[in-house]
Amino acid sequence: MKDFRDIKLSRREFVVAGAASVSAAALPAGAATSATTLPPRTVSPAALRPVASNVSFIVNGQQRSLTLDTRTTLLDALREHLHLTGTKKGCDHGQCGACTVIVDGRRLNSCLTLAVMHEGAKITTVEGLGTPNNMHPMQVAFVKHDGYQCGYCTPGQICSAVAVLDEVRAGIPSHVTGDLNARPHLSPGEIRERMSGNICRCGAYSNIVDAITEVAGSQT
Repeated sequence: MKDFRDIKLSRREFVVAGAASVSAAALPAGAATSATTLPPRTVSPAALRPVASNVSFIVNGQQRSLTLDTRTTLLDALREHLHLTGTKKGCDHGQCGACTVIVDGRRLNSCLTLAVMHEGAKITTVEGLGTPNNMHPMQVAFVKHDGYQCGYCTPGQICSAVAVLDEVRAGIPSHVTGDLNARPHLSPGEIRERMSGNICRCGAYSNIVDAITEVAGSQT
């Protein structure tokens, strides 16, 4: 009789054998034999190919059409396919807000949504808000109040700030709005709450609040 110590198994063979034994033990009596005699399942090469789809949307006032892998995020479509690199990829998990853009008037994290979900949408990135020679008032205020240091989060901060003022004008309350039936008052607390999804690792929050406050005051 062969000693079990003489059996040589690779790590992969050991893991496969262990998984098979556990699976067989979990099956009803008599099922293990029939399950192990099933022919191997084959997958055609065509089934493994990425699925592509056409998508068209209006980006910064221009009609753009792309053919994309259906798994492509809006963020990657903007950066890698349209070369609008102002929108930043920070955490790529929807936690930092660096990729914030405005879609159909609402801000969203472009890393958390697929490009094909926005057929026909109107998308505004930081490039569409203003240019170095013709800046948006929010961009001017960020420069004036030093609302940035490294600048990596700044495009998302500015897009979010522009959308915040639109939300307030529309009467949309936040979690710190005292009277839900009254028009929100854009206090520092309201601004901080509404901007809480945009992280500044440099800590320029007080300057960002000052910039938003100035623009809000000029628009009233």
